Amino acid sequence: MTSEGAHTFTKYGWLVCLWVLTASFQYGYHTSALNQLQAVLTCKVADASAPTYLGLPTCIPMSDATFSVVTSMYTMGGFFGSLGANIVMDRYGRKGASRLSAVLTAAGSTIFGLSSSVGPLILGRFLVGFAAGLGICLCPIYLSEIAPAKIRGNLGVLTQLAIVIGIMVTQGMGFGLATPRQWRLVLFISSGISIFQYFTAPFVVESPSYLNRKGLVNQEKLAIRRLWGEFHDVSRTDLEEQESEEPLLPDSDNTTERVSTDRQPAMTIPRLFASTELRRPLLTIIAAMTSQQISGINAVLYYSNDILSKSLPELAPYVSLGITIVNFFMTFPPIFLIERVGRKQLIQLSVAGALLSHLAVGYGLDSGFVTLSSIAITTFVMSFAFGLGPIPFVIIPEVAPPHAVSAISSVGLSLNWSSNFVIGLIFLPLRNFLANGDPMKEGRVFYLFAAALLCSTLCFSKLYRG
Repeated sequence: MTSEGAHTFTKYGWLVCLWVLTASFQYGYHTSALNQLQAVLTCKVADASAPTYLGLPTCIPMSDATFSVVTSMYTMGGFFGSLGANIVMDRYGRKGASRLSAVLTAAGSTIFGLSSSVGPLILGRFLVGFAAGLGICLCPIYLSEIAPAKIRGNLGVLTQLAIVIGIMVTQGMGFGLATPRQWRLVLFISSGISIFQYFTAPFVVESPSYLNRKGLVNQEKLAIRRLWGEFHDVSRTDLEEQESEEPLLPDSDNTTERVSTDRQPAMTIPRLFASTELRRPLLTIIAAMTSQQISGINAVLYYSNDILSKSLPELAPYVSLGITIVNFFMTFPPIFLIERVGRKQLIQLSVAGALLSHLAVGYGLDSGFVTLSSIAITTFVMSFAFGLGPIPFVIIPEVAPPHAVSAISSVGLSLNWSSNFVIGLIFLPLRNFLANGDPMKEGRVFYLFAAALLCSTLCFSKLYRG
């Protein structure tokens, strides 16, 4: 191995990356897990000849309102999981937090899969959401702290890619497993993946940055060698370069002063809000995460089935899968472009595409051009995938000093979950209110999303120096 090899992973390092990304995969997996299962789970598609299978009911009767409550428990659990993520990550380490996320995912999926009534469904969904909230906070931080500086940005995009793969997997599984006798397998497969992640944890190293902050120098050196290779001196220099890059800390040009922040006590959320030094990094992440949800990605994906099925009625079941596949492929470009084009430029290009798409969707709906709306929704998902989707996760560990990254991540992701919940809740009532009962005015809501996205992005651009 040459010194150049210290700027990438060993084979073991790449396996650790895959292990860490399991949390993001599960986040995406459960985001769409119930979409394909709704009809069979709620008895709209039932097997009258076999009301039970292996001692469990083949469906659980519930109204649309009840199903909405079950679904929303994922968002509520995610909010609390993200809110408490900084405490878990700083107390038990990045690897310990990953193991806890795996345990909660396995428990929640198993409870949901064995449910025979609504109560256990709600509990299982909440636990899975809590695990997802915790996992989506720690994954970008863990990846950033184990990655050599030369590929840290490229690697950060993998968080979003893992989410998209998780969504795509459950969309695909729904075609074969959305039956009265097999829908529970979707939950048990998730549980099995998390159990595997938990029991392979002893073979995974802790984040070198976290070990450095805890003063565990020998363990830190061992982790570096296993992740980056035997050239310890080169690797250690790379680590110091990674940990010293804190572009948003004011007047921190001296590397020694910046590295010294590693040994500061972990920041709590109340102290974070009281800190003037960390105000800019905090506001930057808040603006980034809020922009991601204000873009209306979840609302648009929820609404896309209805729009596209009007123009492609015979292919309605394939609509969600098709959009997810587009989302998947468009997540690859930023992996290669992020270091060449830059974070801010990718965000700006992504927002420009999203704004034009919103305007086209609105005009198409108001003018009766269903085909235009269908194409515009696809271009919106494409635009979101190469900028607004991955970049907010990438910049969290880049703008925050090591002792505050967990707290800032918790606040940012908690607001992300909250915005997701609120927008999902108000989208249809807001659309109907703005349309005032006229089906040819339902596109107005997309103009509102475009305006909100533009304002939030302008705030982010002023705050972010990347």
